[in-house]
Amino acid sequence: MAQDNPSSPSPASQPDAPSFEEALRELESIVQKLERGDVALDESIALYARGEALRAQCQQRLADAEARIEKLAIGAGGAPVGAQAFHAD
Repeated sequence: MAQDNPSSPSPASQPDAPSFEEALRELESIVQKLERGDVALDESIALYARGEALRAQCQQRLADAEARIEKLAIGAGGAPVGAQAFHAD
């Protein structure tokens, strides 16, 4: 049985992983197919598994992007005086 390797790169950072936009488009397509309900059970299960993997990838990419965003702190003279980590309100 395969073991998870905590040092392995996240799916979003793998070179063959689709871009966020591509993954989101594919995920939306999967959701539409599943919502129509005209897909066989086995295919529905496979689509659901693929959709879950894409959802996790998109979520990781968003978390990575949020971690990179920094809000500049502006001093009294209007000049940047440093950076603060981004915190979504």
